[in-house]
Amino acid sequence: MTIQHSFRKLAFSTFLLTLPLNAAFAQDTAVADRLKATLAAQGVDISWTGVTGDATSMVLQGVSVKPAAEKEALPIGDVKLEGVAEANGGYDIATVSTSAFQRTQDGITLDLSPFVIHDMTVPADGATGPTGSMLMYKSAELANMTVKVADKTAFSMDGLAIEITPPADGKAMEFTGTTEKFNADLTLVEDPKSKEVIDALGYQNITGNIDVAGTWQPSDGKMELSQYDIAVDNAGKFGMTFDLGGYTLDFVKSVQEMQKKMAAQPEGADNSAQGMAMLGLMQQLSFNGASIRFDDDSLTGKVLEYVGKQQGMSAKDIANQAKAIVPFGMAQLNNPELTAEVTAAVGKYLDDPKSLEISAEPPASVPFALIMAGAMSNPLDLPKTLGVKVRANED
Repeated sequence: MTIQHSFRKLAFSTFLLTLPLNAAFAQDTAVADRLKATLAAQGVDISWTGVTGDATSMVLQGVSVKPAAEKEALPIGDVKLEGVAEANGGYDIATVSTSAFQRTQDGITLDLSPFVIHDMTVPADGATGPTGSMLMYKSAELANMTVKVADKTAFSMDGLAIEITPPADGKAMEFTGTTEKFNADLTLVEDPKSKEVIDALGYQNITGNIDVAGTWQPSDGKMELSQYDIAVDNAGKFGMTFDLGGYTLDFVKSVQEMQKKMAAQPEGADNSAQGMAMLGLMQQLSFNGASIRFDDDSLTGKVLEYVGKQQGMSAKDIANQAKAIVPFGMAQLNNPELTAEVTAAVGKYLDDPKSLEISAEPPASVPFALIMAGAMSNPLDLPKTLGVKVRANED
């Protein structure tokens, strides 16, 4: 079994511990019942073996959580709550912290330091605020995450910090996420061809950081990811953005209900009907824009040098060869304007690698239903429908 396959199984564990869905517990029945109902409405089942402490500070012991899309619950240990108080029929919790977490599966071990959440709000039953009955928090941090293969550290991340400004007075919710640093040991990659390329480029061990930012307006469902940057030192920065409409609370609830139905199906059952229903839900969304961008920090030159050595050519010759091929590859789209734009952008970038960006900028919001119909009937027209543009070396 490959490292990648095993790590995907552990991703569920990490995901759960970085959500505000495993916090805010209370010792009295009313609080516990409110918590269970709130989490159930968000597609998460939760259980615990016991509660210690008092009404303002307590520890929930032996916590297990199970999102709707999963068939088995995940035990996450004890969760500590401090500064619990009633608020508007619900509960405010000053600090929620999980226990340190470790899980080993298929030779892969995931270690997480305690995940600490600040200013958690558990809304009252039937709350009508901007986010309805959703749990919210204002900040959270995870000091460290480590993934080991046998006794070797394959990946580690330090200093994850999340900040959220809840929606209020008609303003959208704002969120940011940052990491101080991540490290990855690529010497553990098993595929021989990939290993050869990694060694040739000198990226046996890589470091970098991640920055995320965006907004969400629950009232109209406008969801904008304004920044999602993964920067690798001495290589480059990969970034993406998107802007969607229709991502409302009702849409979120519908998706959660669909996930519950799919998870309830027995292993190997036909989920085609649910899959079609999910496609139907996607048609409630609209597309406002998106972009993918790469800012070079020496990676492009190293790749050109590597390919040149493989073919007995210079890096410059490889760049010129790539520039000559682009127009022929683009010709099948039957879009002369885009072909000319891509050819110019690629040529500019290869001559002086700084940045390359592909964006979709439709003049008006495009319903997903129209995009899906276009993809099936006339996919060559999609670049025009979505307003695809390619730019090089622009801020």
